[in-house]
Amino acid sequence: MLTSRKQQLAVRALNYDLFENAQIGISKQAILPKEQAGALPSTETLEHLFNRFNFLYFDGKLSHPVIEYSNRMTCAGSYTPVKNLIKISRKYHNIFPDEIEDTLKHEMIHIIHFNHNAAFKAEANRIGASLKAKTHPSLRRQPKYLYVCPSCGLEYPRKKKVRMSSCGDCSRRGRFDPDFKLKLAKSFAAGREISYA
Repeated sequence: MLTSRKQQLAVRALNYDLFENAQIGISKQAILPKEQAGALPSTETLEHLFNRFNFLYFDGKLSHPVIEYSNRMTCAGSYTPVKNLIKISRKYHNIFPDEIEDTLKHEMIHIIHFNHNAAFKAEANRIGASLKAKTHPSLRRQPKYLYVCPSCGLEYPRKKKVRMSSCGDCSRRGRFDPDFKLKLAKSFAAGREISYA
């Protein structure tokens, strides 16, 4: 008789594999159910997938988090231990839809290893999860400010305002030099470009 909630979820994940995907046993290769063409899997499907991976790789011992999509994130996913929440990025997975299982496995490891330390890497290697997400130009945040060196004219695009920065090429020994302090040339705040003379 199954007494714990974890055991029930593990059996449910096993039954999902056996009957929904018509498999005779548990495969290490995950198979997402067919969703609408071009659509990401539903959160219910992600929860089934979580249960399956939990049973296959962690003996059903991981606590079950809330799984949701984020429309704002540009990284593949995140895990917040205080909220016991796994977020999956829609922007990232609309570009790389085949990476969703890998992202979920990666975030599941964060439940037991918060940092990307040696134990995390060993666990990722054991279950076949990648350590880093792919990059894509549309996932990079655009700079809000453009600074210029007054001496050599070298441009420095930045996402945040800088106060005490000088040109790396003109400054001596990598220290701040007020003679080569960067000057704000353009600001792209609020969707408008403002030039400074």
